[in-house]
Amino acid sequence: MTRRTLSRLIAWVPAAWLSVAFVGAAQKPGGNPEALKIKNPVPATAESVAAGQVIYKRRCSACHGADGKGGPPKEDYLKAPPNLIDGSWDHGSSDGEIYWVIKNGVPPDLLMEGWDDRLSDTDMWNVVNFLRDLAQKNK
Repeated sequence: MTRRTLSRLIAWVPAAWLSVAFVGAAQKPGGNPEALKIKNPVPATAESVAAGQVIYKRRCSACHGADGKGGPPKEDYLKAPPNLIDGSWDHGSSDGEIYWVIKNGVPPDLLMEGWDDRLSDTDMWNVVNFLRDLAQKNK
């Protein structure tokens, strides 16, 4: 490596770290103003909650636990999946925000992938209703 190449590399590294820091700061977890506007069109009936429970057990419990309290990460380098019934939601706590996360996943890293291509909108709303019911029962 030439001296010139080395000095360019030394100049580039701090700039790269600085840009990563700004990108990371812009993508902190929090509510989603657009998803906040989405209203749950599926009434939280016993049938909806039961249907959501079936979907949750099949699709969500492997990561978030059968009780919704989260679980160990699938890989050592990943964050543990969050507790879904503790009242502390990393990506917004409205029905619309929860639905949006189920549908689209958690960008940019997609630590949770979106279910849009595998679940219907009604199925996703049923899961939201189940999670609300589960949280209420665990207060």
